[in-house]
Amino acid sequence: MKVHDLKPAEGSKKTAKRVGRGIGGKGGKTAGRGTKGQRARNTVARGFEGGQMPLKQRVPKLRGFNNPFRVEYQAVNLHTLADLAEKVGADINIDTLVAKGVVRKGAYVKILARGEISTKINVSAHAVSASAKEAIEAAGGSITMIELPFKAEGKAGRPAVQGNQFANR
Repeated sequence: MKVHDLKPAEGSKKTAKRVGRGIGGKGGKTAGRGTKGQRARNTVARGFEGGQMPLKQRVPKLRGFNNPFRVEYQAVNLHTLADLAEKVGADINIDTLVAKGVVRKGAYVKILARGEISTKINVSAHAVSASAKEAIEAAGGSITMIELPFKAEGKAGRPAVQGNQFANR
C-alpha cells in the first residue's frame, strides 16, 4: 500500500451542502442564515461578545518586565553552614552543598547572615553579604569568591549605568 492508495472510510466524508446558489431550490436566497442582521451579513468581528466587554479587555494587563541579565542566587544561611560544618568538616564548597542537598546542581550560591556561626569554616561561594562575611571572619574562617561564568553587567554587555542614564543623550 502506498500513500496515494489511502482514502477515508466509506461514509465518513459527506459532501458539504451547497447553499446560496440562487432562489430556485432549497438553501437559496438567505442560505440558512435567516433574514437581515449582523450574522446574516457575516460581519461579526473576532472576539466580539455582543457589546459586552470582551475578554481581551477584561483581563488585567501584564506589568513590568523580566530582566534577561538577572543573576539568580540560591541563598545559604550561616546556621545551615554551621550545621553542615559539624557533619563534613571546615571546608565547604559548592560540591559539598550539592551533595548534601542544600542547593541544586548548577546554582549560583550566595551566603546570607541569618543565624550564628562559632566554628572556623572555609567557604567557597559566588556571592556573600557583608554581614555574613563579617560573621565568618569573626569566627576565624575565610571566604573564597568563585567567579561567575559570565560578566555581571548591564544590558547588552555594557557596564551598568550609575545615576541618570538619560542625562548625556
